[in-house]
Formats: sequence, C-alpha cells, structure tokens
Amino acid sequence: MAKLEVNVDHVATVRQARLTDEPDPVTAAALAELAGASGIIVHLREDRRHIQDRDLRLLRQTVKTRLNLEMAATAEMLAIASEVKPDLVTLVPEKREELTTEGGLNVAGNLDFLKDYLRKLKEAGLEVSLFIDPDHGQINAAKEAGAGWVELHTGAYAEAENEDRAQRLFDELLDAARHARSLGLRVKCGHGLNYTNITRFRGRQEFEEFSIGHSIISRAVLVGLERAVREMLNLIA
Repeated sequence: MAKLEVNVDHVATVRQARLTDEPDPVTAAALAELAGASGIIVHLREDRRHIQDRDLRLLRQTVKTRLNLEMAATAEMLAIASEVKPDLVTLVPEKREELTTEGGLNVAGNLDFLKDYLRKLKEAGLEVSLFIDPDHGQINAAKEAGAGWVELHTGAYAEAENEDRAQRLFDELLDAARHARSLGLRVKCGHGLNYTNITRFRGRQEFEEFSIGHSIISRAVLVGLERAVREMLNLIA
C-alpha cells in the first residue's frame, strides 16, 4: 500500500505570522504519526520563513517514523543535514521570492555539481531524493547523479484547468514513474495534491509514497489534524 508523508511546514507558517511559540510543528508531527503518517517532511529554507533550526533538531529527536528534510543544495544545508542526520534528504530548487516550490530541480543542467553534492551527502551517511519534473531526461540524470529516490513534481497536474488536461498530465506522471522504477529508483510524488485530485492515484502501484502538506494542514484547521491525515490515508489506500 502507498504511504503518506505529511509536510508540517505550514503549521510553522501560522506560528511565524506572530513570531510566537504556537502552533508547534513538532506537536503536529506527533499527531500526524499517531494518525498513520509514514513520515514527516519539513523544508528548512534559507530565509527560515517557516521551519526553524530548532524545529528540525527537535523533530530529529521525536519523529518515530521517518524524517524527510527538504533543502536547497547549499554548503549551509549540507552542514546542517550532516549534523542532524535526517532519514532522507530531498533536494529541491529554492528562490527567495517564490511562495512555494515552483518546479523540479534541473538535475540534467547541473549534473557535475549535483554528483559531487550527493557524494558528500552519502559520505555523511544520508539517503537522497531529488525533486524533479516528470521528464525522462531529468530522471536519467537523477540516476546518474546517484540518487536513490525521485519525487515527481505533480504541480502541473494539480493545476490542470480541465479533466482532459489533468488526465494527460496524470498519464505523463505514470510514464515517468515507470521509467524511474525501471532504472532502480524509488518513486514518490507531491506538490499541490489535495483531497480531490489525489483520487486518480488510488490503487496505482507506480508510486511508493505521496508527499502532501498544504491540503492536509488546511483541512486540519477545520476538522483536526488526526482526522485530516486519516481521511487522506483512506483516499490513497
């Protein structure tokens, strides 16, 4: 059965809006795990707009399932990941002016740099995933760079303006996932997935895990976090 990793960044977004100590993403992560989540995701951004260093370190001490650290491929983040030792590092593109991650990492265009960066991560004992668009060239480059996982960017599918386009983009995701699996890569997907557009993925074997944050946290404001996580798990089961 496909697994669900829950991103708790936006619990921290609410906290940082008042620069106070609540709500606590560490507590949210524990509730998500109790509801059945198979992992917790946080994105430690350069500008620290939501998750803080304190959160990451406490989560490393408290997460019982798997801690997935999303981060940019920078020297600062390499040092932090090497010290904190998350269970999985997911490299993502990052721009200060963006509201959220806008697309996949250009692995093919930065192959030499990423090969060296992944080598350093693996020397620190870290498992690595690359967040990429569902493109065969990027998937091939991810394999060459040394990644064990790819996370396929579902943003275009999630934002499709009609059902025909959504189906076409979903088929592209399936094709990309099959190609990645044929290379020996483990495959997850995420970005923009919600309680409606996730239904196409139900029962599919191409994806091992789903990474979902904003939609779950948004629903949790209305119905509670444990219920929100369980409802998403029921949809992907």
